[in-house]
Amino acid sequence: MAEFLTAQDKRTHYCGTVTEQDIGKTVSVMGWVQRQRDLGALIFIDLRDRTGLLQLAFDDSTDKAIFDKAFSCRAEYVIAVHGTVRARGEGAINPNLKTGKVEVYVTEMKILSAAQTPPFEISDSKRVKDETALKYRYLDLRRPELQRNIRMRHELARVAREYYYENGFMEIETPMMIKATPEGARDYLVPSRVHKGSFYALPQSPQIYKQLLMLSGFDRYIQLARCFRDEDLRADRQPEFTQIDLEMSFATQEDIMEMNEGFIVRAFRELLGIELKTPFPRMTYGEAMERFGSDKPDTRFGMEIIDISKAVKDCGFAVFSGACANGGSVRGIVAKGAAATLSRKEIDKLTEHAKGIGAKGLAYIRWVEDTPNMSFAKFLTEEEQKAVIAALGVEKGDVALIVADKNRVVLPTLGALRNLLGKKLELIPEGAFNFLWITEFPFFEWNEETGTWDAMHHPFTMPMEECLPTLESDPGSVRAKAYDMVLNGTELLSGSIRITDWQLQEKMFAALGLTAEDIERKFGFLVDAYKYGAPPHGGSGMGLDRLAMVMAGADSLRDVIAFPKVQNASELMSGCPAPADPKALADLSITVIDGE
Repeated sequence: MAEFLTAQDKRTHYCGTVTEQDIGKTVSVMGWVQRQRDLGALIFIDLRDRTGLLQLAFDDSTDKAIFDKAFSCRAEYVIAVHGTVRARGEGAINPNLKTGKVEVYVTEMKILSAAQTPPFEISDSKRVKDETALKYRYLDLRRPELQRNIRMRHELARVAREYYYENGFMEIETPMMIKATPEGARDYLVPSRVHKGSFYALPQSPQIYKQLLMLSGFDRYIQLARCFRDEDLRADRQPEFTQIDLEMSFATQEDIMEMNEGFIVRAFRELLGIELKTPFPRMTYGEAMERFGSDKPDTRFGMEIIDISKAVKDCGFAVFSGACANGGSVRGIVAKGAAATLSRKEIDKLTEHAKGIGAKGLAYIRWVEDTPNMSFAKFLTEEEQKAVIAALGVEKGDVALIVADKNRVVLPTLGALRNLLGKKLELIPEGAFNFLWITEFPFFEWNEETGTWDAMHHPFTMPMEECLPTLESDPGSVRAKAYDMVLNGTELLSGSIRITDWQLQEKMFAALGLTAEDIERKFGFLVDAYKYGAPPHGGSGMGLDRLAMVMAGADSLRDVIAFPKVQNASELMSGCPAPADPKALADLSITVIDGE
């Protein structure tokens, strides 16, 4: 039978806070039983709460009723105890615990809740299948690792609010049910019961509302905003997430970047004890793609992309020469000293990986013996082979991987292979945090499926002034006042300076293929707002979950979100999404066809 807390049962300490300074004091602690050790006349219980473990001691001088309760305890029982802190014996000290030099001799005890045997041990040392862990997420969250991760996320939110408040930002909530706007992913729709056949959308970001707040004169806005995107999931993506969303009026791109750097510096100092140097390095989108094949490059290791087009543009290998003749290029990466690790079988796997990304194939040089093994050697003269080796800087013991095609295929393929090899060859130093700003993104990107230009960032982004004359004649050359903050190959922040001239905004909408009717229907209220005096402004959205993931050293966003979704956007614990009640659907005038 469970016992109950009374007004006298006041917790005085958390388990992990009891130290040598408390020896001789009477304390009350509460938590879960991690394990019970019965040594006959002596029983030890490791009690756990969110701060850590504390050893409880019971012996032959303990009241029999209390001793019997301790004997009955099993893993995950919830108990409250009252006792005296004392030093452990010399041979009983646990140097791996911050409470390892003390224990509590228990004089009073209550079993608040008995527990069934859990489906897995609550421990970081024993991992279970993701499906099981997520089904019993409330148990998984008891693990010290996840407790630390969630605490890290909480502390980041605290530091963010403190920092931005101190810098004059006002936290303002924006609506959760909005009009659908193009943000690059599918919207989650919410049907309206009152307005039959009409739908709200859950915000992919508070983009339009925070711009309207600048037009309203609030000057500096901040929000820990919930965002929703109906898209395929990855390790660093969830259908619902939180971003540190901000907007600044009368500010330049440099002002916004400097403000965000200040927050990152403070967070790393307070939470990790690491001092970061500012300003963070800057790199244009074009340079990042040329050197690393990615707009979020991991600069903790080298293996940069090398363009060998000049060396092979007239060679006898049609794959190489043809790519150059058709406006593409031939480029490669060199894995130094990797010939012993990257066998022919491993290179075949990399080839299949490259094909999966979109490449037609993968040429290679693997130099093990005195003479390099070149997969395309029979198509090249000896001089041409030497020219390729010289252009790549390949030496004995190295492996070079080469792709020939249009740059939109070559660069991302080599970028993906570079990241794969960086991990496989253990080239990435532990404990390094390489921040980087990527700037001057293309404003437009060509959509192969629709045959139209799309906004790479969003349609409210300001183009570079020097690109305005070619807005209509050469959209592909237009660069945007957009910027991303990257950390160790992960995009943390995306932002831009916004268009504030309503005529230019209408021109950008038109360049994206929107008719006057489309503009009025989707954005009429925003265009109208610009006509009443719009201050220059810009902003950003920083992924709180992603930043917590990197700072906590976690492998996935799931590890820093209390109740995450899996790859098909379902939550295994509660079983959502689930069929709706027929009456609720009828109220919304919705009919589900064929159970889909």
